[in-house]
Amino acid sequence: MLAKQLHLVQHPCMPFSRSWQGHSDCLGLRPCTINVRHYERQGLLQYRPGIARASIQLHDSSNKDQIEQNGAVAALGVALEVSHVSKAFGDKQVLSDVCLEVPRGSFHMLVGPNGCGKSTLLRILGGLMKADRGMCHVLPPAGFVFQNPDHQVVMPTVGADVAFGLGRYKLKEAHVRAHVERMLEAVNLPGFARRQTHTLSGGQKQRVAIAGALAECPKVLLLDELTTFLDGEDQKGVLEAVRNCVGGPDEVTALWVTHRLEELEWADRVSYMDNGRIQFTGSPREATVYLKRLGAHV
Repeated sequence: MLAKQLHLVQHPCMPFSRSWQGHSDCLGLRPCTINVRHYERQGLLQYRPGIARASIQLHDSSNKDQIEQNGAVAALGVALEVSHVSKAFGDKQVLSDVCLEVPRGSFHMLVGPNGCGKSTLLRILGGLMKADRGMCHVLPPAGFVFQNPDHQVVMPTVGADVAFGLGRYKLKEAHVRAHVERMLEAVNLPGFARRQTHTLSGGQKQRVAIAGALAECPKVLLLDELTTFLDGEDQKGVLEAVRNCVGGPDEVTALWVTHRLEELEWADRVSYMDNGRIQFTGSPREATVYLKRLGAHV
């Protein structure tokens, strides 16, 4: 809930407002306001100019040099770059000199066994955790979708949840409704705006979380094991939703963390991680051959 409230992105054609006015009123709920100045005074927020827009991001002064979001990444046609990143928790080395590049507009999967460091790397890329060494560059703005949708889908109705982040813009009710419907259509949930979120399946909730992230017009989607708790049908629905959103005129990029090897066929490129390192990067076909040599059942 905190991350969802505080990840604020300025509309490129509108002045920045230091209060957040929820658009949930047009979807059957009362509006609410969050005072951003309080969080700025506490040092939790920092205003930074972006490439074509500006963003307000959760800020940790000790982490400001870890996540660099600037035009240099875009100029290289790369959506995100990881350069020699390491991370330890006490005596346990979780990441060791990790290097990775993901091209713009691609669906990249990061696979590996439990505990290999996949989710830790994703959290560093999302600015949720500090690396000990190395540098990450992420094309802004980025959206993060968590493994458990109940931690992200928090509003009573689907439409209100997708519209949550639009409250900072001075948008007309009709524009909000239309944008919400477009985002729901993008994740194969047309007509779900007034559905109660507690009636959704796990896969449907994940797609609502993805739609909420897409409503912020991200350049990069960071997706943390979205299908872990899903059955086959819901798993396919979530994968289709992400696949349909990647690329296009906006060159949306997705980094998908998973340990389910049957999902490789949906990716453009695959990286295999083990023992805190990227051991292999290649096409899904090449990744399948590599993993079979390791004894995996793919």
